[in-house]
Amino acid sequence: MLRLEGLCCGYGLFRAVSDLGLEVPGGSITGLIGANGSGKSSTLMCIAGHVALQSGRIVFDEQDIGKLPATERVRRGIAISPEGRRLFKDLSVEDNLRVGGLIHEASGFKNDRDYVLSLFPRLGERLRSLAATLSGGEQQMLAIGRALMARPKLIMIDELSLGLMPRMVDLCYDALLRLKRDGLTILLVEQNTDRVLSVADRVCVLESGRTVWSGNAADARNDPSLSAAYLGLH
Repeated sequence: MLRLEGLCCGYGLFRAVSDLGLEVPGGSITGLIGANGSGKSSTLMCIAGHVALQSGRIVFDEQDIGKLPATERVRRGIAISPEGRRLFKDLSVEDNLRVGGLIHEASGFKNDRDYVLSLFPRLGERLRSLAATLSGGEQQMLAIGRALMARPKLIMIDELSLGLMPRMVDLCYDALLRLKRDGLTILLVEQNTDRVLSVADRVCVLESGRTVWSGNAADARNDPSLSAAYLGLH
């Protein structure tokens, strides 16, 4: 569904990612992992259209989207739950969801919202609450839910478990597995390598903006040298 070919991206003269190649099969969970500063978030934001593509290609559904504005990429079926969640904190939970679905007819809002609430029942208890009053886990659920309101084919989630209590992490990962069963394609950035390797079909490991390993998640788990050098596993 998504293919990156020699992707280089960055900010002004600074290059955050160099010559990245990545394939994300439809209906899969692909993990993008690496240390802080390795270029993971920049890659996701470049795919979404928020960080400049300096060279290379972004191919989505067999179409080169590298020159399209971010809004058109959303319409094509790409949504992102960004690092830090970036919610509209002075809006209610329901209104944050409404913003996420603005590219679609208002008549479809209830069905889309109800699907999100079936994934995250806690949000149903907080629909009228301001986003600023939610716990960290609830805010993460809302950020994912807002992205889902765009009815994406591909959802990108940046730092899913960062700062969350273990129970909230469990709930979010349960939702990911359901999304996969429902046919959604997921590109996941995660610091918790144990957790991402437990659900991912494929992984790509970045270091200093470059790919150092990519392949099946099962192979990554079973590669002692890779685990010790890059994944923090023992």
